[in-house]
Amino acid sequence: MAKIGIFDSGYGGLTILEAIRKELPQYDYLYLGDNARAPYGTHSFDVIYRYTLQAVKYLFSQDCALVILACNTASAKALRTIQQRDLPLINEEIRKCENAKMVNVLGVIRPTVEAVPGITKTGHVGILATPATVSSESYVLELQKIAEGLQVTQQACPLWVPLIENGEHNGPGAKYFVGKYLRELLAKDSQIDTLVLGCTHYPLLKEMIEGWLRYHEEIEESNFPQAIHTEHIRIISQGTLVAKSLADYLRRHPEYESRLTKATPLSTDSTACGSCRYLTTENADRFSQSASIFLSSPVQAEHIDLE
Repeated sequence: MAKIGIFDSGYGGLTILEAIRKELPQYDYLYLGDNARAPYGTHSFDVIYRYTLQAVKYLFSQDCALVILACNTASAKALRTIQQRDLPLINEEIRKCENAKMVNVLGVIRPTVEAVPGITKTGHVGILATPATVSSESYVLELQKIAEGLQVTQQACPLWVPLIENGEHNGPGAKYFVGKYLRELLAKDSQIDTLVLGCTHYPLLKEMIEGWLRYHEEIEESNFPQAIHTEHIRIISQGTLVAKSLADYLRRHPEYESRLTKATPLSTDSTACGSCRYLTTENADRFSQSASIFLSSPVQAEHIDLE
């Protein structure tokens, strides 16, 4: 029986994994982080594509029927090429093997943008993402496909991921750079009413983003003395959207759903939780320690090599 594979170049995909497991707890999962070669955003298209394809093939070799690219950079730079060029070849080889079943790769950008038209009132949308995702214009292109007339403005946030991965996302450096990039984005378009967090790391900064945009009862006004005061902006993070999209995909594709291993509930009133393994290309102990920034429970990772 098969598992669901979740891939990211680093740690941010753990926010996607956690949301998917909350929505679909009964399945078995295999998470792979290519942390030794992260961040992907500084690499060329060819390198990102090659690294992503190596990871996807590895997960297929570990009995994953579906692989989710829980990485905006990989989804933006490599997903389409893998789907169009490599998957047909992979599945053609699978067809030659007795009792072998087809495999597929899905991304995180399309499920995210599909929610935008139903949220925005002004038609002005802001994208906060890594430089690589911004330069790919994947969000712009996908939004234009599903909703003509949207005004999409992007803002690269190159320092957010390093701050998060170094555990500084609640510190003064993060506070400064969150405010800096928000101001730069809204200076380009003051009519933005929908803000897409186009990186799987960014949910860890959501509370701070909200602090800059508006006050909440739990946020002291003195903490954000130069807040931007934009109460109308809705913030979209990816985890829940990707999880619901995957649930819908499995309903529409029983040929995959029926192959996935499922935990057996102890009673008719309970929901069983499947297993989850964590693989990393870096030091396993370091991954396990850093993963605690993103997950509410400890993990034990295993080291692998991708070449």
